[in-house]
Amino acid sequence: MNFPNRRTLLTAAAALGATAASAQGGDEPIIGNKGAPIIGPRNGERELQEPDILRPPSTDRGSLPNLKFSFADAHMKIREGGWSREVTQRELPISTSMAGVNMRLASGAVRELHWHKQAEWAFMLAGTARITAVDNDGHNFIADVTAGDLWYFPSGIPHSIQGLPDDGCEFLLAFPDGEFSEDSTFAIADLFAHNDRSVLAKNLSVDVKALEHIPKQELFIFQAEPPPPLQTDVVGDPVGAVPLDMVFKMMQQAPTQSPAGNVRIADARNFPISTDIAAALVEVNPGHMRELHWHPNADEWQYYISGKARMTVFAAEARARTFDYQAGDVGYVPMSMSHFVENIGNEPLRFLELFKSPRFMDVSLTQWMALTPPELVEAHLKIDRHILERLRKDKLPVV
Repeated sequence: MNFPNRRTLLTAAAALGATAASAQGGDEPIIGNKGAPIIGPRNGERELQEPDILRPPSTDRGSLPNLKFSFADAHMKIREGGWSREVTQRELPISTSMAGVNMRLASGAVRELHWHKQAEWAFMLAGTARITAVDNDGHNFIADVTAGDLWYFPSGIPHSIQGLPDDGCEFLLAFPDGEFSEDSTFAIADLFAHNDRSVLAKNLSVDVKALEHIPKQELFIFQAEPPPPLQTDVVGDPVGAVPLDMVFKMMQQAPTQSPAGNVRIADARNFPISTDIAAALVEVNPGHMRELHWHPNADEWQYYISGKARMTVFAAEARARTFDYQAGDVGYVPMSMSHFVENIGNEPLRFLELFKSPRFMDVSLTQWMALTPPELVEAHLKIDRHILERLRKDKLPVV
């Protein structure tokens, strides 16, 4: 017989203590006279992050797939000069229309010159970066971007990203394909490594000796010296710059504002090159919520930037499920499923809503009710007509 050693006993005691402390704090799957305390193994820290999973609202019912995955649980791909991690359909199976990459580049570090089959949409989270691209007609593009800026590279267009002093950058990338992966991009070093040098020399009209030191494999992220100032780094182009700006200054856009928060929208109407992805940057003040609504044209892929939130998704057929989110989490809502996002913390909640669509579209529950004959709504919901007549007829995204 194997007897527990001192370490095992201490571990068990700590676990029991954590369970007791959790029970005293009310962190148990108990609602009224339903449920019972957990007496087996548990992850208390994770449960504290998921109060609406541990004790679902009574309105939750039926089965819905998981609508959340955190970048904190994603594999970290670490390289000299930076790192990346991704949330794709592999990590979040419901996410068929969108995949996301979170990337960090130190000052001078470069995301290798590359391209991919999918378009690339980006939101700068922190720091500054320099981006470059050349389109299929030979127009080039170079710009510096900072926190709150967007960029968009159409599918197949080669580009690069480089961190700038003092501390480089961190950003979110989104791709309109749930199966996208950073491991499947076309990289310039990889291209050179897998073509005969004599062919490359002929193609570039150079001596083959000039290619003696080309890399033998993809670089992905690598450390380099910071580039010179932007004005001295621009390469003259005989056909001129790209016809559509690849950068959008989202924070310079006037938001839809209310006492409860604000919303900024970027889609093909004000960011014309972004034909595959529409976006909204939402800020919700404590105690308020992104109103009950749904999207008639696309699934919603969310990225939480700061604060704490809970979201209930109604999926018809008497099915609903509630999830909790915090910074670094990804949320997902299938097309036409109604939902709200409530700030349950003490600081402003900021998150992105992304859609595989050229245009942002949403349907407001309140506006729908307000613009429908009141006697018809009253007959359905048994809400007094005088209350219905006072509902707002204009859309207020944050209430």
